[in-house]
Amino acid sequence: MQLGRVMIYVKNLQSMEEFYGSVLGLVPIEGTRGANWIEFETGGGRAALHSVPAGVAEQIHLSSPPQPREDNPVKLIFEVDDVAVECRRLQSVGVMILQRPWGGFDGVDPEGNVFGLYSAAKS
Repeated sequence: MQLGRVMIYVKNLQSMEEFYGSVLGLVPIEGTRGANWIEFETGGGRAALHSVPAGVAEQIHLSSPPQPREDNPVKLIFEVDDVAVECRRLQSVGVMILQRPWGGFDGVDPEGNVFGLYSAAKS
C-alpha cells in the first residue's frame, strides 16, 4: 500500500487554489481540474482540493486573518531547502507563520489549515 494523494475540503476553491498554486508553488495538474476539484503535483504524490457542498459552506465562517485550526487531526508537512528563508518569503506575502516551542515552524492557509515546514537537511 502507498499513499497516492491527500485531499483538503475547502470552502473557497478559487482562493485555496491560488494559495496552494501561486503562494506555495505547487503545480496544478490541469487534467484534474473540475468545477469543485483540483489536484497539484507535490513532488512525491498529489494534493487535492475539493469544494464542500454549498449547504455546508454556508455554515463555515472564515476570519481574516485566518484563525489557525489547531484541532485539525491532519497536517500537511512541506519539505523546503531552508526553513528560515521560506518562512520569511511566506510572511512577506502575508502568510501567518507560527513558531513552535520545540523550534518548528508552521504556516496557516487562508482557511486556517495549519501546514508544517521542515528542512530535509536537518531531519
